[in-house]
Amino acid sequence: MKSKKVYINVIYFFGALGGLLFGYDTGVISGALIFIKEDLGLTPFMEGLVVSGVLIGALAGAAFGGTLADRIGRKKLIIWLGALFSIGAIGTGFSSNVESLVLFRIVLGVAVGGASAIVPLYLSEMAPAAIRGRVASLNTLMNALGILMAYVINYVFSSSGRWDWMLLLAIVPSLLLMVGMLFMPESPRWLLQNEREEEARRVLLLTRDSDEIDLEIKSIKALKTEEKVPLSELFSPLMRPILLVGVGVAIFQQVIGTNTIIYYTPTILIDSGIGASSAIAGTIGIGIINVLFTIIGTVLIDRLGRKMLMLIGNIGMSLALGVLGVSTLFFQAPSWLLLGCLGLFMVAYSASWGMVAWVVLAEIFPLKIRGTAIGFASTCLWLANIAVSLSFPVLLESLGSSVLFLVYAVIGIAAFLFVLKFVPETKGKSLEEIEAEITAKKSIA
Repeated sequence: MKSKKVYINVIYFFGALGGLLFGYDTGVISGALIFIKEDLGLTPFMEGLVVSGVLIGALAGAAFGGTLADRIGRKKLIIWLGALFSIGAIGTGFSSNVESLVLFRIVLGVAVGGASAIVPLYLSEMAPAAIRGRVASLNTLMNALGILMAYVINYVFSSSGRWDWMLLLAIVPSLLLMVGMLFMPESPRWLLQNEREEEARRVLLLTRDSDEIDLEIKSIKALKTEEKVPLSELFSPLMRPILLVGVGVAIFQQVIGTNTIIYYTPTILIDSGIGASSAIAGTIGIGIINVLFTIIGTVLIDRLGRKMLMLIGNIGMSLALGVLGVSTLFFQAPSWLLLGCLGLFMVAYSASWGMVAWVVLAEIFPLKIRGTAIGFASTCLWLANIAVSLSFPVLLESLGSSVLFLVYAVIGIAAFLFVLKFVPETKGKSLEEIEAEITAKKSIA
């Protein structure tokens, strides 16, 4: 029994390792950018392009990742994503000009986008309903650890300015992901969807009690479809309301201000008069907060529920950004206040939207279109991410950070109202129960 529990944890660890790479490759650029700007002479637009290279690639990865996951399987696709992470890490680390740096950042982005959609999907399909929220949120915990790891690496190399090593070291977890997933099982739901019941039964036995297997297989098969579902099915009258919920959650997660915190915290602190090394050291504190409160969120998600966590998070984020905007607009805010507001934002975001959005996206869509629907919602997410990240340096130069923080605070209020009215509560329900209720046009709020 103990060996079985260990193997279960290994499955969840390697399944979530893509989240660590997602976090590292999006977080590492915050510190590296300070030195890349000096070495390559970046304009504000080129600065935004270097940051957004990952996001441009992520758009493609998210768009095709879901469909590929339905076609070749979750496990095989994650292995291929590990290979792309490795290629991107090597390419960015050895880039000698902005063109090759952006190119390989795009390659990394394809892996990031695919992982953002498929890792939560794989974890949610592997986990029992009672702990699915905690297991699926491991992706975000690993994401937070990846961001923290990036911040620490940034600080280690900040005195030398070796941004190439900051980017290159992502090769270590990417190779671990690629090799480790070779020994992990395929999603039992994907196996059943593809007429491989005996394999699905063996996989379920790894993570379930034997007396639960027949009932779960029966419930999955009851909702399985043998027909290929066209993309147009996403926009059918039955699916359209839940698709709009998924797209809304995906977009709001990106436009409530988190990208400005993760990507540009060192820049914000340097603009307030803090030195480069001290600014990067400050991000380590933000990264630690991110990890700790992501852990707290994983404990609370199956207790308080997805919806309540998102609402509480919106209140904290909007308050932090509002104070940050007002304090910097009307007077020279001290560095402790800036760090305090940044920390409050990360507390609220990490314990709520940072992980809950991915869990909700992995839960609300029916099995027959789950991969495609998550891919579509993730595409919208990365489009919003690109828009925010490309525009932020330019808007920061023209409008100033104070106005931007206030705008994001208002968007946070809009997100609160959206969740309150439209987002369903899925706590404690199996994926099949959620699907049956949606299909029957019942409320699951």
